[in-house]
Amino acid sequence: QVQLVESGGGLVQAGGSLRLSCVDSGHTFSNYRMGWFRQAPGKERERVAAISRSGDNTYVSDSVKGRFSISRNNITKNTVYLQMSALKLEDTAVYYCAASATKSDFTSGPYEYWGQGTQVTVSS
Repeated sequence: QVQLVESGGGLVQAGGSLRLSCVDSGHTFSNYRMGWFRQAPGKERERVAAISRSGDNTYVSDSVKGRFSISRNNITKNTVYLQMSALKLEDTAVYYCAASATKSDFTSGPYEYWGQGTQVTVSS
């Protein structure tokens, strides 16, 4: 059974940085493409970043391009990361990690498994 546990969220001032982690247990991590989403109050869930199974290919949305990056460790930690820098007030949201075993395009495909989310709050 896939279990995703996010960590690393918190309160940060605008312009600061955070690194979110998502540990994936219960299966062969490298068989799954991974993604990060976020949802702010009153807004729809937004795809923020995605990474292929090998980690060779990544995607970030236009809203975070140049500020966020995604990476993964398939060897020792079964973990996917979201490095966030130059944070803005509008980055405030609950951030979710997601995993999928389907062969869909890693930049746009759906996800079957979700973490519980971690809150990121950016203050002025």
